[in-house]
Amino acid sequence: MDYRLYYSPGACSLAVHIVLEEIGAAYALQEVSVSRGENRQASYLSINPKGFVPALEIAGERRVLTELPAVLIFLARQHPQAALLPQASALDEARAVEWLAWLAGWVHGIGFAQIWRPERFSATDPAPHEALKANGRRIVHEAYTKIEQALGDRRTWALESGYCIVDPFLLVLYRWGNRIGLPMREHYPAWTAHAERMLERGAVRRAFEQEGVAIE
Repeated sequence: MDYRLYYSPGACSLAVHIVLEEIGAAYALQEVSVSRGENRQASYLSINPKGFVPALEIAGERRVLTELPAVLIFLARQHPQAALLPQASALDEARAVEWLAWLAGWVHGIGFAQIWRPERFSATDPAPHEALKANGRRIVHEAYTKIEQALGDRRTWALESGYCIVDPFLLVLYRWGNRIGLPMREHYPAWTAHAERMLERGAVRRAFEQEGVAIE
């Protein structure tokens, strides 16, 4: 085993799961259900004190790497034969990091966090929670419009240079749009086409099957 992935089904860790399948490395899965609060239990906090997924245990190093962009970039660089991080130019690589920083830090970390975890922003007073959820939906809607515009220039993948570590994360966020009731097919046709291309990949199908999740 090269890696152990601590994941929650359908969470952002799904992007790492897909990448592990893409690179063909030997790995083990350890479920840490966020919905059941397992990420806040002492057993997991001893692995990742921040209490989030993903966490990636690196065999031989006895080290754990956390934070989605860091894990994705690490795996891509450790396995360059999979060509999941642009290598032709520094600018192309920076574009991938640019995507990941925005998707993880803003769309996920602010938008969806306010929708699903408003208590993170107002822990002592629940009164603003509904307003926070509404603001999160506004952020997600605006971001999804930008994603649709980016993918709407007839590119096949997030980067014009080809498939990379950004694309699995976009698929996760597409799925989350369905989960919060956004009309993904009707309002985001270019992104829907991207999701359909993703679902044709064997690595994606295997990861979805192993986690027991679907696109809807």
